[in-house]
Amino acid sequence: MISKSGQIAKPLRPCYDDINLDRPDSPAVSVRLNFSEYEAEVPRHQHEQGQLILALHGAVTCRTENGIWIVPPDCGVWIPGGVPHSNQATSNARLAYLFVQPGAAKLPQECCTLSVSPMLREMILRLADVPVNSAPDDHTRRMVRVLLDELAQMPIQGLDLPASSHPKIAAITDALMAEPSDRRTLVDWAAHVAMSERSLKRLMVQETGLTFGRWRRQLHLVVALRELASGATVQRVSSDLGYESPTAFIVMFKKALGTTPTRYFSS
Repeated sequence: MISKSGQIAKPLRPCYDDINLDRPDSPAVSVRLNFSEYEAEVPRHQHEQGQLILALHGAVTCRTENGIWIVPPDCGVWIPGGVPHSNQATSNARLAYLFVQPGAAKLPQECCTLSVSPMLREMILRLADVPVNSAPDDHTRRMVRVLLDELAQMPIQGLDLPASSHPKIAAITDALMAEPSDRRTLVDWAAHVAMSERSLKRLMVQETGLTFGRWRRQLHLVVALRELASGATVQRVSSDLGYESPTAFIVMFKKALGTTPTRYFSS
């Protein structure tokens, strides 16, 4: 790999190479990661511990068999232990991972987006500062206990894109994630996947719980959160999503999240 300066760039390494989850002396472990130093994509994997992914800067896309999540500001994506998932971070991403041992806290049994209070965020970052190889002292143990109690109180936010392993729905999902400005109608997609419009309409609701129109708007929201968090402008995102104007995109965003993109990312 050659850098812009013409020198040989240091190859990026998998982020899990630097994460030690074998910590039976602590119910939770936290680490910070700067993805300028690591490979952006973490392929499909699973671990015994539950995992909260917190975006400090930039964005990360988490994907499971049943959904796609973007980690937005003031939130974290919770992935229960044993759930296969993959992560794709933007190049400017700085993340915090919190790994929770099985049974250490009463947390959701399904993947979800959780609100993260300022206090909880600071406690997660404080725990990440504890040396990896040191046994937790009494202060750290008390902090972890409060941290997990606080995490269990965080409300769930509806910021996911329902997905499906059904090959026809998966094909549409992959196509629209790759080209979200594609404005083909349900009739067009039905022809593309060799189904009748009625059958695809029924299958979409059955597999995702949403009509095609609502599902595509949710996809646009998820993609917009990822791109805006990575530094793209509102004008660029609205164009990439196929909106006629930035105003039309802002209206969609505000209807979904109750505020404009600028205010959402400045909060």
